[in-house]
Amino acid sequence: MHLMPSTHAGRCSHRLLLPTLILSLVVFGCGDDDDSAMDTGATADTGSDAVGEDTADVSDTGADTGGSGECDPGAPGTRPALFLDGSLASGVTEEPCMLTNGEEVMCYRIEIVGEPTNHETGPYCPRTIDDGPEDVGLWPESGTLYDVDGAFVTNLATFYDDPTWQLYNPDTGEVNVTDTAESCLAAAMPDAPEEYANFCVECTLEDVGGPSVIEYLIPIVPVPRDGAPGEIGNTPPGVSLNGVRIEFPADTDIILGAYNIAPLDDCGGHVNNGIGYHYHESTGCADALEQCDGHAPLIGFAQDGYPIYAMTGEDRVEPSDLDACRGHTDDVRGYHYHAASPGENMFIGCFSGEIVDAGGGRPPRR
Repeated sequence: MHLMPSTHAGRCSHRLLLPTLILSLVVFGCGDDDDSAMDTGATADTGSDAVGEDTADVSDTGADTGGSGECDPGAPGTRPALFLDGSLASGVTEEPCMLTNGEEVMCYRIEIVGEPTNHETGPYCPRTIDDGPEDVGLWPESGTLYDVDGAFVTNLATFYDDPTWQLYNPDTGEVNVTDTAESCLAAAMPDAPEEYANFCVECTLEDVGGPSVIEYLIPIVPVPRDGAPGEIGNTPPGVSLNGVRIEFPADTDIILGAYNIAPLDDCGGHVNNGIGYHYHESTGCADALEQCDGHAPLIGFAQDGYPIYAMTGEDRVEPSDLDACRGHTDDVRGYHYHAASPGENMFIGCFSGEIVDAGGGRPPRR
């Protein structure tokens, strides 16, 4: 799949060094401030507070509707049964949790497998300046996704109006690629060694030890925020139906500041050493569940419990009444979000609902 002009969507190499992450409000130290390897921090909780005695199993580990190719009639809120077969590491449970406004509610605890169940990951970097769009991933710039092919690499100095850019050997045409686990981790650091300047940074799940289970606490019934929406910041906005973390915007300025390019794959994802494979762009790969009424396909669920749908439905027209968070309301789905267009380096703009407090998510014992 190629997006015009010279547009793909890529993936990032982000992987967790912890066996399990529990994502509540904020993922500390994990930023795509860390797409230069800043997703190395974990989460609000590393799992010490695992499912307790007051939890209840509420779902299977796969969804009949999600994996069957049938259309979804649509409904408000988070629906765990819609996750695709194989995308969950365990059954979804219900348990008490505390939101950032101090309210105690019931939440779903959802464990995703940390890799897509419906598509392959990669490719990312070209190996030579002769490689075409079909061999490479994508790079977002000013709202557009560009193929990181040989033509893009050889034109970088002009593209960014800076003669320092030189990602390839002009004598051999070979591109500088982080093609080992050691080099990918070194080049992905925000303070990468000088010898890793002018590299195409590519990490794979193998480089970071394979996929890691990541846990989310999501309100069963979304609680609208009073006043201003909640900022995304370094909080991962949500989770996709195919088992992948939906990430906050990649900090491309830090990557470019090191004279590196860290491509996404055609599905808008890549890998880092903090959280493994994750999405920064919505390019269609995560559009897991078609809607029976022609509405945009369901992608996943935000951390505040509202569903996230693709940007457009069968009419290919973006809704005109989206708010700052990219949400609106209809009679079937209630309030829900629509993902941003490829190249915008985001899924949603903010949280319209309350999310689980980063301090651990569970209310204090009385």
